[in-house]
Amino acid sequence: MQSKEFSDPVIRESIDTIRLLSADAVEKAKSGHPGTPMEAAPIAYLLYMKHLRHNPANPDWAGRDRFILSCGHASTLLYSMLHLTGYDLSLDEIKNFRQFGSKTAGHPEFGHAPGVETTTGPLGQGVAVAVGMAMGGQYLAQHVDVELFNYRTWVICSDGDLMEGLSAEAASLAGHLRLGNLNYLYLANRITIEGDTSLAFTEDVGARYLACGWHVERVEGENLAEIDAAMERAKNDPRPSLIIARTHIGQGAPNKQDTPDAHGAPLGAEELRLTKAAYGRDPQETFVVPAEVAQHMKGCVAKGVELEKAWQQQLEAKKADAAVAGWLAVAGGELPTGWDTELPVFAAGDNQATRQASGAAINGLAPKLPFLIGGSADLAPSNNTEIKGEKSWLPGQSGRNIHYGIREHAMGAIMNGLSHTPGLIPFAGTFFVFADYMRPAIRMAALMGLAPIYVLTHDSIGLGEDGPTHQPVEHLASLRAMPNLTVIRPADANETVEAWKAAISNRQGPTALVLTRQGLPTVDREQFAAAEGLQKGGYVLAAETGELQLILLATGSEVQHAMAAREILQAEGFGTRVVSLPSWELFEAQDVAYREQVLPAACTKRVAMEAAVTFGWERYVGVEGTVIGMSGFGASAPIGELMTHFGFTVENFVAQAKELLG
Repeated sequence: MQSKEFSDPVIRESIDTIRLLSADAVEKAKSGHPGTPMEAAPIAYLLYMKHLRHNPANPDWAGRDRFILSCGHASTLLYSMLHLTGYDLSLDEIKNFRQFGSKTAGHPEFGHAPGVETTTGPLGQGVAVAVGMAMGGQYLAQHVDVELFNYRTWVICSDGDLMEGLSAEAASLAGHLRLGNLNYLYLANRITIEGDTSLAFTEDVGARYLACGWHVERVEGENLAEIDAAMERAKNDPRPSLIIARTHIGQGAPNKQDTPDAHGAPLGAEELRLTKAAYGRDPQETFVVPAEVAQHMKGCVAKGVELEKAWQQQLEAKKADAAVAGWLAVAGGELPTGWDTELPVFAAGDNQATRQASGAAINGLAPKLPFLIGGSADLAPSNNTEIKGEKSWLPGQSGRNIHYGIREHAMGAIMNGLSHTPGLIPFAGTFFVFADYMRPAIRMAALMGLAPIYVLTHDSIGLGEDGPTHQPVEHLASLRAMPNLTVIRPADANETVEAWKAAISNRQGPTALVLTRQGLPTVDREQFAAAEGLQKGGYVLAAETGELQLILLATGSEVQHAMAAREILQAEGFGTRVVSLPSWELFEAQDVAYREQVLPAACTKRVAMEAAVTFGWERYVGVEGTVIGMSGFGASAPIGELMTHFGFTVENFVAQAKELLG
């Protein structure tokens, strides 16, 4: 403690309560991680009681500081802090830790408990999301109002977080951008599940972060005065800060402190009794919150109410400002009137890659949506993600064009942090095959109901000579399998514009726009169905003439082949319908009557074509149908040779249809 400021016995009693409340919750659940909450209690106490600007009575006010427990396995630390400082999280919820229907999940889940800023679990995701939150705060400060949005993002992280490669990418970008509103509190306990970190982790973490442009300090994890002073210096440093606290997992457990046994399992009844005795508590009592501790820590409520009141008064005084008024509207979930009126319309016959049409759509949206921001993983000229005429995001300067560098892992997670920022609509691009690098973050966005937009170009073997390492074949099926992710593979330029409209309108989950490298013919919408049909996921693009005998289904670049095949088949007397099916998720969201109208059950002769693995298409072609797709990886060759070799041709569509028709 070593400071008069921290000499009050109730402070030590409060820290011990955090430890033992957390350990009791894990013990009762018969699963969890008691050791990290026990070691982190002094840091968490200081953060919530002194440094974090928060209001337990209204956890979501926009001017608050953000706190992320990146080592989500230590969730009882967060739940104990939320309960003790006055958030709407009862002691009964702590007792129901990890039980079905409780707010206290095994890892913190956004939207389940008040005060949980983001879902954490997979190590490294939290520290990277925090970079996005800090970037979001900087953007609002510089483009809306610096007094309203001078908040900080605090993180408690572990050895495991900083071992994950994702954290290195995120730290590199954060240091480059000089995000002085970002602070990591690193619990250096030197223990992982398998044993001492020396088994696999001997690098000088502080030196690594210094090399990335961070402010770095080292403290003892039990010394409140040291920690407090380091946190004050971090708040005043223009760089992001890493405070390395030498802590001891399972602090106070006589036989399990500094051992892996304190990490991923309860202490055990006997060890917990010994631990309570060591802290001067009755070993037989559980879930005890002394009255003086409850009174002391719930002082955060009155303090928080005053903090928010002062912020709300500032907001009220600035409401007439155009930037503030504009932010208030979008933060409330409204899209500006006429937001889609400047989107391009493409003429029939115009040969355009859907990635190019996407770039035109972005630049049609940007003037109407000032909080639409985006970038790419060093691929803006290929992904067509640049907002023309807007500034780049540079150190100390937040522009609308973000340069993530070759850091797809971090890009995905940072987008989640930006998506947590009220009002912002983030998008980012890379080659579709590299969605694998982003997949954990995409999954987290879908799980949380965040709404980043992924611009995924070079969508098939059609990218050609780069070969199978860059040719996605299984990726469509993989992403379609993910709940709450909307995948859209448009067939032409006008469907691409509609895809962007769908993505902007979808604020309940992420959207993946899957786009071509190669040019595609623009469908004559006067002769055939309007591109607005994309909004329903699938639609009859070209109706049959005469009795319906056959349905051709396709997405993206293969729709052109379906259209050409239909002409041949119709000329030969086969009533043939073409269904464009750009988004399975949007189509499945339609009612049964509409889906039956598009794909009538009576027509069982169906052929689908997609330049990807065929997995999943059986739901649309049925037992009598045929799917033309990939059964292996691609090859390095010009696009024409590849498409012919793998059967993505009009001739093959016709041949497969005739075989089916007999």
